Amino acid sequence: MTQIRTRLERGRGALGPALALVHTGRAPTRAVLTAELGVTRATAGAVAAELEALGLIRVDTRPTVAAGAQGRPSHRLEVDPDGPVVLAAQVHSDGFRAALVGLGGRIVATDPGCVIVDPDPAQVLGEVVETGARLLERTGRVCVGAGLAVPSAVAEPEGVALNPMHLAWPAGVPVRERFTEQVRRHGIAGPVGPVDCWVGNDINLAALAEHRHGGGRGAAHLLVVATGHRGVGGALVVDGRLHTGSSGLALEVGHLTVNPQGRACHCGGRGCLDVEVDPLAFLREAGREPGPELSLPAQARELLRRKYADPDVRRAADLLIDRLGLGLAGLVNVLNPDRILLGGLHRDLLEADPERLRSVVADRSLWGRSGSVPVLPCTLDFNSLVGAAELAWQPLLDDPLAVLAPQGG
Repeated sequence: MTQIRTRLERGRGALGPALALVHTGRAPTRAVLTAELGVTRATAGAVAAELEALGLIRVDTRPTVAAGAQGRPSHRLEVDPDGPVVLAAQVHSDGFRAALVGLGGRIVATDPGCVIVDPDPAQVLGEVVETGARLLERTGRVCVGAGLAVPSAVAEPEGVALNPMHLAWPAGVPVRERFTEQVRRHGIAGPVGPVDCWVGNDINLAALAEHRHGGGRGAAHLLVVATGHRGVGGALVVDGRLHTGSSGLALEVGHLTVNPQGRACHCGGRGCLDVEVDPLAFLREAGREPGPELSLPAQARELLRRKYADPDVRRAADLLIDRLGLGLAGLVNVLNPDRILLGGLHRDLLEADPERLRSVVADRSLWGRSGSVPVLPCTLDFNSLVGAAELAWQPLLDDPLAVLAPQGG
């Protein structure tokens, strides 16, 4: 044990990087962990043992050897499914959803909230956190952080929602401050005191989740464009980090003009992606008025999947695909991503007619078909929730001991 502790002291700075590698699935074995960290096998073993002692990962000391494999088998590593969780939540125009999310992006428990969002942010956030507190009480899990996704540009680092127009909240709401107040009021705390609370734009967080756990793994320049319950958002992940600009306001792609004679937009423009290629636009182009029974995304998805043969539905889908493709081509010309992921209704449009959308993007981008970018669907359910959890996990990924055992264990 003394030797292990000595090795750990030499590799203590590797705890966070090691946990991040296991968390994102990039170190499935101790041999891979050793190579990725650039440390000795003994140090990697000590680091893995400490993470296991903290209840964060599991080390399989009886690995199986694949047929035909050469050399010494390596211990397998995985996140501990019974380990701590973070509270993650997403507020949208049709309500909210709260969840407990474990390491590895795994949703442990989730619960949807109200259908009508109150115009008072404190009221909504109180209900959000109350729902999360019930989930924690029901599961008995240890919480080490809290993250919130909102459909608004969020100024960093203050966590101010600058334009939550689809929520009918006033501009400039200090959402992070209000969220933190509610977490404290409901008594949610971690092993060593109050948990940190974080807030981000919902599509930014969806992109972060897809890059770490979903369809964006391995992309150096990942562009994500998606519909929310209302509107359109976009995000760019460069070398594993969200590109948010100087103050968190980059990639407001919803306000690219794709139909100059189109609908008036909330931003003061006309024909923006935000109002031309979202669920409400699709329903109206197809001659359907939205009803109260389901959320707008659910109504649009059901119509597209069940009634695609209907001429009005097919015409509406083609129109939105063309407008979406035009917007994506402009983004390709400016950002030069190596992969595009589409979420929400955009994912459904891609699945309905992938060749049409990819053709529009290729034809309208500067490099044409010879330099076309893969356009793929997002793969995670509730990716904005998982992304909100990633914000909350980051302090633990940076320094596990500071969050769980600041005295040094």
